Amino acid sequence: MIDIRSFRDLVRLYYIFRRPFFIAFWVTLALIVAGAFFLPPKYASEARLLIKPGRENLTVPLDAGERLTYSPMSTQRDPIIDDEKMLTGRPVVTQVARLYLAEMQQAARAPQGFTQRAKALVKQGLKAALDGARALAVVLGLSEPQSEEDRLADKFEDKFTVTHGPGSNVMELRFTWDDPAVAQRVMQTWIKVYTDERTAVLGRKSLVAFYDGKVRDADQQIESLKGQLRTRLTQIDGISAEERLTAITKRLNVLRDRQAEALAERTALEQGVAYAAGRAKGLNPEVVAERDVGLSPGWVTLSGQLAELKRQRVEALRVFKEGAPAVNALTESIANVEAQLKLEERNTPRAEKRTPNELGTLIARNQLEKGTRLRELMSLSAAFAKEIEDLTAARAQVLAREPELARLEQGLQVAEKSRLLYLDSLEKARIDQALDDSRINNIAIIEAATFSPGRVAPKSLLLLLLALPAGGMVGLLVVYLSSVLDKRIHDGGRIEARFGVPLWSTVKEIPPGGEDNDFHASLHRIYGTLPRARIAEQGLTLGLASSRPREGVSFIARHLRTVLESQGLRVRLNPEAGEPPAGPGEVVLLEASNLLSNRQAFVRLTHADQIVLVVEAGASVVPVVDNALGVLRTAFRQVDGIVLNRRRFEVPPRVLAFFQR
Repeated sequence: MIDIRSFRDLVRLYYIFRRPFFIAFWVTLALIVAGAFFLPPKYASEARLLIKPGRENLTVPLDAGERLTYSPMSTQRDPIIDDEKMLTGRPVVTQVARLYLAEMQQAARAPQGFTQRAKALVKQGLKAALDGARALAVVLGLSEPQSEEDRLADKFEDKFTVTHGPGSNVMELRFTWDDPAVAQRVMQTWIKVYTDERTAVLGRKSLVAFYDGKVRDADQQIESLKGQLRTRLTQIDGISAEERLTAITKRLNVLRDRQAEALAERTALEQGVAYAAGRAKGLNPEVVAERDVGLSPGWVTLSGQLAELKRQRVEALRVFKEGAPAVNALTESIANVEAQLKLEERNTPRAEKRTPNELGTLIARNQLEKGTRLRELMSLSAAFAKEIEDLTAARAQVLAREPELARLEQGLQVAEKSRLLYLDSLEKARIDQALDDSRINNIAIIEAATFSPGRVAPKSLLLLLLALPAGGMVGLLVVYLSSVLDKRIHDGGRIEARFGVPLWSTVKEIPPGGEDNDFHASLHRIYGTLPRARIAEQGLTLGLASSRPREGVSFIARHLRTVLESQGLRVRLNPEAGEPPAGPGEVVLLEASNLLSNRQAFVRLTHADQIVLVVEAGASVVPVVDNALGVLRTAFRQVDGIVLNRRRFEVPPRVLAFFQR
């Protein structure tokens, strides 16, 4: 349990776990150096193949976009992946391994020289041991029997890699082996076997005959459909059902429009003739051409009488006043004559001349013309009705035969389209057959198998350069893991938060030169924590306990006694049984070390007023301290404090002085 607050604490962490750091550092350094000098070298041979878009990348021989029977190739599908799977497939790998074994057996020769013979013997011994281990594993049922060819194929699969960039048609091949010449030969053999196997598998031997037969079948189907279509079109008297229906519909629309117009005109003419006949009955056959008109005699007589009466009234007014009987009689006579004059006709005919009525003659002529036009419209309507009936029957006949005609036309279109596709595919199949006969495909070797004498692994110089940094990183990782797993208590920064008991003091370990001020200050801090008022009035019995022996209980008690006596207090250390308890101004110190194994420690602590647990820094671990505190709380209900003894700061003084500059 270490409290990290600054970079100096990190340096202290390094010095605490310096031994694991150096162990990890030297082990890592030794492994890297051994690997740089003793790991077998690996050499790589590389090649690049260009997969040109062409016949081998098609999913089907026909154009997928033209036939709904096939689903089109997804745009997310990379066709190079298929070639990579064929390149690393088991048939190709097995054949390469077989050819490599045959080549090695032919090139095998007896080793010359003592060193070569010794190496050969060692290899044979290792091989025999591995074969024996494999046989034993097979007998025990832990593995299945494998031939040397299968084992070599598995090894080739591990050493061979093929990649390609996104959207690229170039396959990058890489084969790693312990001999650059062997790696180059294996890469060359691999490419040759792949191209041969690919050409043989993807060859189209029977496609020419297949597509030729399909073209002949399409020709026969087209001829049959055309014959049936000609017969049906002759029956409907048209070049197609759609054209015939369009013509009939157009003619029917025209006839119906004209028929409607004729019917409307006929109705108008009939109503006009009926109206004219009705008006002709009320007309006189003759009309007055000339008439002589004059004034009526009765009207002339009455007018004369009225004028005379008015004259008489005017003369009477000269003699009489208004309202006289004579004037009133004249006024009444004037009113009567005016009333009779209004009833009398003013003009009266004297002579007239009569002629035939011209309006009746005109109406009779119009009736004759409209009757003639009405007869023409009746004949025209009958002709329209007859033609409409014939066209309706013809249209019904075309509609009855339209599904069959549509089926024949659609079948003819499909057959013609299929024939074109089959012809195109037949030409492609003939080209593919010619290419297969010449063993030509759409793969181009843009970079042959390379011979690279430079090793790819291990990079000895790079390993040696990285040995020290890698050792340091591993050492620091070990330091970090050790600090995480370490349960020891190194300082008192988190004691109160972790154990729930106050930290009274942290007693520094006595340096080689003797006691210093920090040591005495830590002891005086313990004295400052004691209840001095109680000591002066009643005295105090202080118990010092520890979970393990040799944690510094006697050391703390001895030096604390010196500090208390220097303050003028009486101090007794571990009094015998029967002695009186602490009095005013007196402190009794009780030592109770090895708490978990010493039963006498509990007897001493029974008389203690306060109990303090002494913990050795860098040696006591958290679970043990938890256990000791639990025991003390169970026995005495309370632990008053913890004193951290022999606290060390592991950083050397010269390093600490460097950080304090």
